[in-house]
Amino acid sequence: MRYIRYNYPTRRSLPVAAFGRGAWNGLESEIDRLFNAALAGTQNAAAAGRFPVDAYQDTNNVYVRAELPGFKRDAINVEVVDGYLTLEASREAEGEKGQTKAKVNRSIALPEDVQTEGVSAAYVDGVLTVTLPKKEEAKPRKISVAVK
Repeated sequence: MRYIRYNYPTRRSLPVAAFGRGAWNGLESEIDRLFNAALAGTQNAAAAGRFPVDAYQDTNNVYVRAELPGFKRDAINVEVVDGYLTLEASREAEGEKGQTKAKVNRSIALPEDVQTEGVSAAYVDGVLTVTLPKKEEAKPRKISVAVK
């Protein structure tokens, strides 16, 4: 299948009467510009070997969830060093053009209230979830108030 790019008519190719001073002039080009600007960031991230990561927390833990579809469990490396969580994954695949290799990595700065001991990771259905426990000092405590 071959894609052919459609070229929009310009002022030179149409009579002057076709381009009046209406409210809709330039809307198509403005929408194209917005879409190109929005999609430019995703293309650069994929080319740089990055992958989507979500981070969230509750009262006891900080969670980091990364989408790594197609990677084997033993090809994923999780490290916590100097306040940074580093996720790395690599794979090799045999394709029509020969053997292809893919290596992706991502480093995330961790909050100061995270313990480095007790970190756990689970990889289920292409989603890696890393659980980082919070320090006891950072956990909220309930204080009862005595009435006298």
